[in-house]
Amino acid sequence: MRDTTALGDFLRTRRGRLTPEDVGITSYGARRVPGLRREELAQLAGVSVTYYTRLEQGQSHQASPSVIDALADALRLSDAERAYLHTLVWPVPSRPRRPARPATARPGTRRLLDALGDVPAIVIGTRTEVLAWNTLGHLLLAGHLDPGSPGRPADRPNLTRMLFLDPHHRDLHPRWESSAACAVASLRITAGRDKDDRQLAELIGELSVRSPEFAALWSRHPVANHAYGTRQLRHPEVGELSLELETLGLSDGSGQRVLMYSAPTGSLSHTALRLLRMRPTATRRDSASAASTR
Repeated sequence: MRDTTALGDFLRTRRGRLTPEDVGITSYGARRVPGLRREELAQLAGVSVTYYTRLEQGQSHQASPSVIDALADALRLSDAERAYLHTLVWPVPSRPRRPARPATARPGTRRLLDALGDVPAIVIGTRTEVLAWNTLGHLLLAGHLDPGSPGRPADRPNLTRMLFLDPHHRDLHPRWESSAACAVASLRITAGRDKDDRQLAELIGELSVRSPEFAALWSRHPVANHAYGTRQLRHPEVGELSLELETLGLSDGSGQRVLMYSAPTGSLSHTALRLLRMRPTATRRDSASAASTR
C-alpha cells in the first residue's frame, strides 16, 4: 500500500519551498503560509485543483506516470526527489519476509577491506549500520569504539545514530549541520524504498525521540543521494582532513555498500591519513579485528 502520509508531507514541503516568483506566477493577496497554493501548483502541472488536493490528501489512487512527472516538473524536483515521488505513488509490492537475520559482511568483502589498507573503508548495511571496517576506517570514523563491535549485532555502530547521538563522532564533523542534512536526506530514500523494514522504522523512531535536531530535519522531508563527494573532518589526533568519499554498492542483492575515503597523494590530508595508519595501536587493533571475525 502507498504511504499516503509520506506522499502528502512530501508534496506539501515541496510546495512550501517555491514562491510564485520562482515559477513566474503573479501573486495576489496575503498568504497565510509560504509557498505555492494548491491551485497554483495544479495550474502549473495541468491538473484540476480537486484532483491535486485528493492526491495530496491520499484519496486518489489512480495517478498516471505523466501526471506525476508533470507535478515533478512543476515542483522543480531533483532526479533523486523525482524518483522518490514515483516510489511513494507506486511502491514496490511487499513480499513475505522470513524472520530477519542480522546482516553480515561476506568474507570476500572483508578481504577487500583488508586489501585497502591505506584507504579508510567500511561496509554498511541498508540502515547505515557498520558491518565491517578496516583498521584505517575504524581509526578515522570511530577510534573511540571497540574495533570488534561491527561483528556483534547487539552493539554494532550505526553511522546515522552516531552522527546525532554520539558526541565523539559528532565532533568529527566541523560542518555538522551539513553532514546531518545529508544523512537524513539519504535515509529518506531508504525509508521510501523499504517501507516494511521494522528495524529501520525503529531507528527513525528512536532518533526522532532522542534527537530534536533529527526530528526537525526529518519533518522537512529532505531527499537526496549523497553517495560521493568531499567530506570535511576534524580528527582529534591528526586534525583537519578533506577527503573524497566514494560509495560502491555490492552486487549480491544485500543492499550493502562499501564507503571509501581518499585524498590526493602528497596532500596534507593524505599525510594525515598516513600518520593515523602508523599509530602504534593500529597493529594491535588489526590483530584484534582479525580475531573477532574468525
